[in-house]
Order: sequence, then C-alpha cells, then structure tokens
Amino acid sequence: MTFYVLLLICLFFGLLYLLLTQPAQKSAAILMNAGPFALIAIGALLTFTRRGALGLPLIFIGVTWWRRTRAMSPISPAGGKTSTVRSLFLEMELDHDTGELDGRIISGSREGSRLSLLSEDELLSLHLEFKSDPDSLALLESFLERNHPGWQERAQGETSGWSGSADPAQMSREEACEILGVGPDASRDEIIEAWRRLIKRMHPDSGGSAFLAAKINAAKTVLLGE
Repeated sequence: MTFYVLLLICLFFGLLYLLLTQPAQKSAAILMNAGPFALIAIGALLTFTRRGALGLPLIFIGVTWWRRTRAMSPISPAGGKTSTVRSLFLEMELDHDTGELDGRIISGSREGSRLSLLSEDELLSLHLEFKSDPDSLALLESFLERNHPGWQERAQGETSGWSGSADPAQMSREEACEILGVGPDASRDEIIEAWRRLIKRMHPDSGGSAFLAAKINAAKTVLLGE
C-alpha cells in the first residue's frame, strides 16, 4: 500500500516539476497532453488498491479529457503556414496560426539543437557565441524575449542591443518568400494578406520583435517591388 502512495506522490510532483520549469506555452501543452493520462494512471492505481469509488471517476474524467483534447486538435496541418528566417547560426520558424516562434541551430557548438529544448543558461551561452553575427543575435534575442522574460537581468552584464540589418536591397526574392511564407508565384493580395497576418503578431507594440517586424516589412517591399 505504501508503495502505491509513494508512486502517486512521485507522479504528482514529477508533473508539477515539468509544469513549473517550462515556458508557459510549453507547460500548457504538457498539461493538455499528459494531464489525461496522469488522471487515468492515478484512477487505475486507486482502483487497484480497492478505492474504486475514487479511482473510477478519475479514470472516466481522464478518458473524457483525452477525447476532448483529440477532438480539439487539428487533424491536418495543411491549412497552417510558417515563415522561415535564416542567419549564419540560426534557422527560425514562426507559425502563422499560433504565433509560436522556435529555431534550429545550423552552425556552432550546438549545431542541430532546437532552441525550445535548451535551458536558459544554455541560451545565454549562445548569446555570447553569436556576438559575431548581429542577425543571429537578434533572432536569438527575439526567442528569449518571448520565452524567457527578464533574461537580460540574468545575462550578467551582457549588453542586450542588436544591430541586425533588414535592408530590402540585401534580401533576395527567395528569402522574402520564406519570411512571408508564400510561394514564388504568390499574387499581390496573397503577399499583403501574409504580411498583415505576420506584422500583427510581430509588431513591437504587440510584444513582438522589432527585428522580425523589420524583416517582414522588408520582405513585403521586395516582393511588391515598392
């Protein structure tokens, strides 16, 4: 009996630890995915230890929660679009539907790693490593601002400014298409619609990134020939 009680306690505190140590958006995803199974597991343990009056309702709630989560999840990502911005060290992706920003390191000491899987200390070490490339530094700071508020105070004296360039004259049409998430044959209306959707999410006045907003504006300029 004591073993099962300890198992329940470990399960509860393990889930609590995951929720408290992850960014808010990731914690919500963990809760939505793991919550139903945690309830089902707890209910099963209670039922197994002859506490079915408590265990069976928990199993029922867990199964119902899981079914609702599946029903609410998109069946196919076909309608979703992403924008891609590349620099010397990073390849960043912005989901148009959710506004989620994540990136993959394409060069350097942690090549191949995703930013969302790194701790804040690891990200701050990258901040030092990316000093040689202003664009990579600006993209990393955009991610930090969204996922680790107050990171500047914990950067131990680092300067937090960036000087990345978003000059349309230095941007190719291919890069502009990737940034706006449109095809090379996109119409003027499609380009403007993609620009409006992205700039609404990325504008600094809405808590977005000034650097990415500048990139989005430059991409529109390139594709529309303004």
